[in-house]
Amino acid sequence: MQLVESGGGSVQAGGSLRLSCVVSEYTYSRYCLGWFRQAPGKGREGIASIDSDGRTMYADSVKGRFTSSKDIANHTLYLQMNSLKPEDTAMYYCAADYLSPCWYGRPYEFNYWGQGTQVTVSS
Repeated sequence: MQLVESGGGSVQAGGSLRLSCVVSEYTYSRYCLGWFRQAPGKGREGIASIDSDGRTMYADSVKGRFTSSKDIANHTLYLQMNSLKPEDTAMYYCAADYLSPCWYGRPYEFNYWGQGTQVTVSS
């Protein structure tokens, strides 16, 4: 399985970005899909997950600002990021695996990862 992220960039605080993650596996909709980020000098942080039924979970740090969704027909996972803050600056990754329960809180359980896309938020 291959995952390819895109959509990162530089934005001012308060702005929005939408990240995309194209998944090569045609059965990807059955997987637990997660979004993670890693800021310089920090560990990888799980921020969102979406299960095979489309149910989502979010970390408190992004809840109410970020929304994860998936387009099954186009094999694409999305992360809509609104009201961005400088502390959201990080490399963002999508990941997938068969997990139950599906939860972003254990990044080490995900075996399939994208290459990452950089998000930079300036104040």
